[in-house]
Amino acid sequence: MARIVVIGGGWAGCAAAITAKKAGGDVILIEKTDMLLGLGNVGGIMRNNGRYTATEENICLGGQELFNITDRAARHVNVEFPGHKHASLYDVIKVEPMVRRFLKEIGIKILLQKRVNDVEMDSKAIKSVVLSDDTTISGDVFIETTGSTGPMGNCLKYGNGCSMCILRCPSFGPRISISKRAGVEDILGQRGDESYGAFSGSCKLNKESLSEEIREKLNKEGVVILPVPKEDVNFDKLDLKVCQQYALKDFAENIILLDTGHVKLMTPFYPLEKLRKIKGLENARYEDPYSGGKGNSIRYLSIAPRNNAMKVIGVDNLLCAGEKSGLFVGHTEAIVTGSLAGHNSVRLSLGMPLLELPRSLAIGDLIAYANEQIKTKEGLKRRYTFAGAEYFERMKEKDLYTTDKKEIKRRVQRLDLLNIYEERLL
Repeated sequence: MARIVVIGGGWAGCAAAITAKKAGGDVILIEKTDMLLGLGNVGGIMRNNGRYTATEENICLGGQELFNITDRAARHVNVEFPGHKHASLYDVIKVEPMVRRFLKEIGIKILLQKRVNDVEMDSKAIKSVVLSDDTTISGDVFIETTGSTGPMGNCLKYGNGCSMCILRCPSFGPRISISKRAGVEDILGQRGDESYGAFSGSCKLNKESLSEEIREKLNKEGVVILPVPKEDVNFDKLDLKVCQQYALKDFAENIILLDTGHVKLMTPFYPLEKLRKIKGLENARYEDPYSGGKGNSIRYLSIAPRNNAMKVIGVDNLLCAGEKSGLFVGHTEAIVTGSLAGHNSVRLSLGMPLLELPRSLAIGDLIAYANEQIKTKEGLKRRYTFAGAEYFERMKEKDLYTTDKKEIKRRVQRLDLLNIYEERLL
């Protein structure tokens, strides 16, 4: 049996672990903090716009488990807010334990509070990873899903300092680039002014700190939109966001709140004294990041060069997924890239041809398109998501976007890829 070692327990790492296990791998998932899902613990938006299509494609490919969990954990379905239709909002409080229990049930070994510090190489292959306590874990194939955020010095250099976000670098240590340790140079995303990285796109407010009227509306409808005082409207902040699908005029002129258990405030940061000027938010308090009045985490500072099968170029037995694999934004994007990487890890261990998803599927097209764009100067300044901005427009132009489940299943079936991730290879 092939030993597959997944480094990073966010949405991409969990998805990779599941498909690697289903393909027959002996899977170990290593996570440096005390929780899985990473940014998924403060995210919560699923199935909006083209993410609906990608979700159903991945389900038809056989990667349904995490989407089934987020559907079960949904607080609201078919929510609409500016620029976005048929969104589901999962409960960020409930989802992590649900995922953790499922991974354990299917036999994935989870190592929490274990940070990978280094790698041991055998020529161009990783032989083992070295943990912070100097113990080593060997493997046949490794998958890096460490994300692109941190360490604190990057948030200080490219942002407004450590914002005390859900990643908790001061407690659990900085992110380490496994691909770089293996000798591969990272790619860095840029902003429009060619500075590096981008701010995370939202903050979370404590629901109990908001007015009763706002709480009731959020609990009932899932969304509340409040106008920003004219003197506080700031269009420049839209350029800072990772999530360019939310960089619309409406998000500068209004406070947009979504109910994910916490209250998701759709802006990278917002000065607390200005926030409290708005009716109903007089007592508002940030949940994540704690310094949401000043800043947020900086992302897209560590991307590995890879092919369209998610294999890292330059290392014989390393794959990648999630933000580590490109300028991808969102949980759905992490899950679908992780699913492909996990399946291909077992193929790689067996010397089989790696699966590359056709561009007639939205998932395959996004993976290939982002890989093309990241090699250009302008492409490094963009972010790629099924939910909006440039790529969602491309989905519509190429007739990839649909909410018709039967049509999506037909597309996958025509390609002879129905339930491919369910195939046991070992």
